[in-house]
Amino acid sequence: MTTEVNVQNDPLDGVTTRCHRLLLTGAGGNLGKVLRERLPKYADSLRLSDISNLGEARTGEEIVPCDLADAKAVDALVAGTDAIVHLGGVSIERPFEEILPANIAGTYNLYEAARRHGVRRIVFASSNHTIGFYKQGEVIDSTVPTKPDGYYGLSKVFGEQLASFYFDRYGIETVAIRIGSSFAEAKDRRMLVTWLGYDDLEQLIRRALFVPSVGFTVVYGMSNNRDRWWDNRHAAHLGYQPTETSEIFRAQVEAQPPLPADDPAAQYQGGAFVKAGPFGD
Repeated sequence: MTTEVNVQNDPLDGVTTRCHRLLLTGAGGNLGKVLRERLPKYADSLRLSDISNLGEARTGEEIVPCDLADAKAVDALVAGTDAIVHLGGVSIERPFEEILPANIAGTYNLYEAARRHGVRRIVFASSNHTIGFYKQGEVIDSTVPTKPDGYYGLSKVFGEQLASFYFDRYGIETVAIRIGSSFAEAKDRRMLVTWLGYDDLEQLIRRALFVPSVGFTVVYGMSNNRDRWWDNRHAAHLGYQPTETSEIFRAQVEAQPPLPADDPAAQYQGGAFVKAGPFGD
């Protein structure tokens, strides 16, 4: 189910939405695989990177395996690129020792390489887990203090602050997308609110890459869902108008038994992430 979009004074009107070489990190992950199919239209060459096997390069692709914790390898990975979509890293809650190399050191390595090679635009895959300890039903915007719900969320807070610093200091522009739940369908009651369809994800990334003068922008990645916890007023300059909605999944989701009311996963926006860990006790 989609809705009609009528964007007046779209900031992309008259803007070329194509670059020469676009880098996609984390290309072997769930969303990386989705974007591998969708991003070629926006670049003459799509450079794909991951630590996992990406198979054979297709027409218009370059495959460059890279461990984000390896600063020299990241520097070579970024060389010659015009813009970066940064999905690389651990994407679930894990012990800090597993989060640190790729999510924290790796994001630093990426921004340092971007600075050295003159890359001016980065799309950073942040997460709703930066604000996971706000209560469900509470409506927040991008100016509220972060409330990460675990080490993964902490790493995304670090990435956002790093991006802010690199804009203020070096002029590298970043759109940090606090992705909600981007799957083929909404799977539970929480996802009826946080779901981000793949078409809307693509639209957000296109805008994040090509809208002029974004500075450092934080935008919540959600579709046009009936219920909302997130207010994108401070990202209005992107012109993002979601066309998908989780309503098509409501009947099947609400046929499932709800979580107990006292379950933290039913109380906080971060869902089950607020319950993960501690690790190693």
